[in-house]
Parts: sequence; C-alpha cells; structure tokens
Amino acid sequence: MKRILITGACGFVMSHSVEHILKNTDWEIVIVDRLDYASAGFDRLRDIECFDEKRVKVFTHDLNNPIEEGLAQEIGHLDYIVHAAAGSHVDRSIDSPVEFVQNNINNTLYMLEFIRKYFPNIEKFVYFSTDEVYGTAPQGTDYSEGDRFNPGNPYSASKASAECICQAYANTYKIPTVITNTMNVIGERQHPEKYVPLVIAKVLNGEQLEIHADATKTQAGQRHYIHARNVADGLLFVLTKTDEVLDNIDSSKGRFNIVGEIELDNLELAKMIKDSVNVHKGGNLGLKYEMVDFHSQRPGHDLRYALNGDKMMVLGWEPPVAFKESLEKAVSWYLKEENAKWLNK
Repeated sequence: MKRILITGACGFVMSHSVEHILKNTDWEIVIVDRLDYASAGFDRLRDIECFDEKRVKVFTHDLNNPIEEGLAQEIGHLDYIVHAAAGSHVDRSIDSPVEFVQNNINNTLYMLEFIRKYFPNIEKFVYFSTDEVYGTAPQGTDYSEGDRFNPGNPYSASKASAECICQAYANTYKIPTVITNTMNVIGERQHPEKYVPLVIAKVLNGEQLEIHADATKTQAGQRHYIHARNVADGLLFVLTKTDEVLDNIDSSKGRFNIVGEIELDNLELAKMIKDSVNVHKGGNLGLKYEMVDFHSQRPGHDLRYALNGDKMMVLGWEPPVAFKESLEKAVSWYLKEENAKWLNK
C-alpha cells in the first residue's frame, strides 16, 4: 500500500484525483489544503464521500508557511507527493500580481523544503503545472515538453517560475521530480467562475455570454479541454508507469503533457453546452453571446493554448473517456437540483 500527499485537494481538479485514486488503488491519501475561496470548504470532499474513507486524512495548512515538525509527524510516511495547491485564476493574478505570484512560488518552495527535510527518499514528487507557461500557441504549433517558456500573465509566470525552482531542487538535492502540464480542465464541482458552469448559467438565465476572440471578433479563443477525471488518470499513470524517465532529469525527461483529444474554440464549446442543456431540460433555450477582442477585454490572456500529447501516447496513455461523453456527463450533473449551488457565484 502506497501513501500519497496531495496539496490543494479540496479544490476542483485534485478532488477528482482523490476520487480516482480511491476507486482505482488501495493507497492511503493525505490532503493538505488552506481552504481559501476556491476550495468551497470541504464540499467537494463531502460530495465524493471521502470523509467516510479510513484511507483519507485531511489537514488544514497554508503552504505559504513551513510545514513544522508536528504536522510532518502527523502526516506520516509518504511514497508520493503531488503539489497542486496554487492560485489559478488569470484575472485575479492580473488584479493582484504581487500577492498571487508570491503565493504560488512560496508554497512550492516550502513544499520542496518539506521534502528535503523530512522525505529525502521520496519515490516521486509531481508538480502540477499548466499549458499557459508556454504562452500563446500560433496556429499549427503545439508545444512539447521542454519547449521555451513565454508566460503572458502573472499567473503563468508564477507557474513557470515554480517549475524552474522544482527543476533546481531536482538537480541540487536529487528530488525525483516530475512536472505535468495540462490544459483547460472541465468537470463536476468546478467553481462557478469557470467556463462550463458559467455558460450553463448564462443559457439557463438567458444572459449574454462574452466570448473572447481575435481583434476582428471573428475567431474565438481555442483550447484543448479535458475532464478532471482524465487528468487524474494521467497523473496516476505518471506516478506508476514512468520511473525510467527519472534516471536523468533534464528539460524534457520528467516532464509530461496531459492533453485532451480534441481542440475546440470557445464558441463551439458554448454551443455544445447549450445543446446539452436543451437535451437534458427538454427545452429550446438559446445562446446569447458577443465576440469581444480578447486583448482589449482581458490583457494578459492568450487566444490559443496548445500542447503536444505524443509523449504520453507513446508511453501508452490516452484519455480513457472521450471529451463529448465527459461534457455530457458534466452538464447533466450541474443541472441536477442538488447541484445548483455550483452554478451560483
């Protein structure tokens, strides 16, 4: 039986990883989360009923502060660590860049120091990062592991910086480090400010949706969307199947892109969500939208992100559930009466 520590597991993506690990392994899980606005308290953990699991321990701690000896003792033995605790909202990083960047860098530094002090023989440390470290991807360009960084906003800069710090600790202290980069994640229990629940709410309420586009207001932003459980499956794959790539850590070994199988622009996705809402509600609701120049409306945002998923595919991984099926499942979940709170800001 393995023991894994997951930071930020009260948040959207990592709560799905907790659920996935519980269903697919016999591992014990330790959660560290500071319960800020994005966590929704313990609601996500309650929803997956992990408090009934003897295999799960939860600790509240702000990783902007060191993990002291007493907490380290309570955490106990660990085989793996996945560090995902971070601010992840681009708009918030633009509004408050100093606080945002300091948070994402400092909590990574303190996690690495925790490993260096208490777990120098950890089997694997995974830093969960983003496609945004590479910046805008021109049409025809999908960034591969190890390509140069070109962050376009304080959020992506903070993640790129934290990646470099993880690499430095791997090289200096021989921490067996893996860095994963993934793209826009969808799924159940997402914060209402995120795109899928936002579009659902706009459709249900007959409100206008702003869709970020190019300067001509004709081409919507493009993303490779992926469901959080597919991300969780990719993380589990990286944790259990790729030890050989850690022997010589460099700019690409120990790095993995976890990528969805389909690229969509945001207008296409909004229309798919609208159609799914109508199927489940048995209605004929429309989609009111306005295309807006993304640079003037949201400076620091990128029109297109894209990652190349060939490395994981060659190793034998692909998303286990197709995007359309994942989206249908998510929309259906949000429309249930008991889940209405996830559509309300």
